[in-house]
Amino acid sequence: MSTTPLPGIGVQYDLTTREHQHLSVIAHLDGTRTVNVYRSDDPDACAQSLHLTSGEADTLVDALMPAHHSPNLLSTTGLGLVAERVELSSGAYWNGRTLGETQMRTETGASVVAVLRRAEAIPSPTPAFRLAGGDTLIVIGTREGVEAAAAILGRE
Repeated sequence: MSTTPLPGIGVQYDLTTREHQHLSVIAHLDGTRTVNVYRSDDPDACAQSLHLTSGEADTLVDALMPAHHSPNLLSTTGLGLVAERVELSSGAYWNGRTLGETQMRTETGASVVAVLRRAEAIPSPTPAFRLAGGDTLIVIGTREGVEAAAAILGRE
């Protein structure tokens, strides 16, 4: 991939695929993106151009991520860990119970590192933390551990 500064416009990134298809992405200063695909018989002639808003570009990046399995997935690392958002429904069995009662870490090896409640973030909740319907729990662990934790939290 090559990078070309475009003064007053932004930056252009050019890429030639393994199948020798040339494409470019122009990152405009206003946050929008233009994706250009060039003709294979004339690499200087643009065959298709898409102008994306900042939000559309973010959505496209999410879709292109190879580790993108779920809209709740936050990140993966080379260590085999994932962080995922797990929402607690108002009808969940755990609504009003403490985090410790879930036995989540013991059962799954996954840990709740934060809880998002309305506009508030509660980092490192203790086992005595009382869960409430509508809470979003940030769970970190192996893929299997996080899936098992989500299953526990989803109990009705």
